[in-house]
Amino acid sequence: MNPLRVMIVLIAAVSAIGLAVVMQKAMGGKAPPAAVVQAPVATDKPMTQVLVAKRDLVIGERLTAADVTWQAWPSDAINAAFITNGAAAPAPTKTAAKAAKAVGDVADGMIGGVTPEKAIEGAIVRDPILAGEPITSRKIVRGGEGGYLSVVLSPGKRAMAVPVTSETAVGGFVLPGDRVDVLQTHEGPSGGEGEGAAAKTVVADTILQNVRVLALDQSTTAEKDAKTIVAATATLEVGPIEAEALARAKAAGPVTLILRAYTDLGGPSGLGVRSQESNVVRVNRGGQTSSIAVRP
Repeated sequence: MNPLRVMIVLIAAVSAIGLAVVMQKAMGGKAPPAAVVQAPVATDKPMTQVLVAKRDLVIGERLTAADVTWQAWPSDAINAAFITNGAAAPAPTKTAAKAAKAVGDVADGMIGGVTPEKAIEGAIVRDPILAGEPITSRKIVRGGEGGYLSVVLSPGKRAMAVPVTSETAVGGFVLPGDRVDVLQTHEGPSGGEGEGAAAKTVVADTILQNVRVLALDQSTTAEKDAKTIVAATATLEVGPIEAEALARAKAAGPVTLILRAYTDLGGPSGLGVRSQESNVVRVNRGGQTSSIAVRP
């Protein structure tokens, strides 16, 4: 090989290496960054605002407007059971048009002319709802709808109705959600013997104390600004033993509801003192008396 040509190749190689070293030092000793490949930006899709849970909601929880929020949802994935703001994208096909109309009809039926947040306020969660999950009518129940009482009842409690009048229900001032005592009056033993003695006495017993009023007639909530409700039936929340005591009391005669003060709601709840005593039998053996609780 021609020595001159070899010399030219070596000089070119050394020059290339030197140029690379100079460039690396000029860039702070770092290798030149690799080209950044950006993912293609997806095309914008029509979105619709859907009412979703802001947090996890458990069975029996009462909803408020603060428990829900709006979330953007692809319009082509909207389910007819979702509650939307009604601003769905124009439907290009007949099928999509029918789906959009169904969404609007369901939303209107659930909302009832008010904002969605207000429409679900006071509703009870029937099935668990996760945060971010759309609110649907299948998972909540509102006052006056089927299944409402079974969701509202506390664990282990029962709903039992008793007849009332304005006179036996504090003149109509007892409202759903109030706490009451249940009182019964009946004839006691005569006050004496012989002519001129009292013919009879009246005894009043507290059958139940501090029980919750679930509904009056078929109303589970009081109307806005309602101060009184004159009803023929009051539905109370009671336990199994309390229900038996109340059934016996109803069979013996009418009962009266006694409204409790708001500051007294934390008191004992359940059987009244008289009902508790009626479930105790005193046995005397060898001069010693013992008490045994029994179910009547």
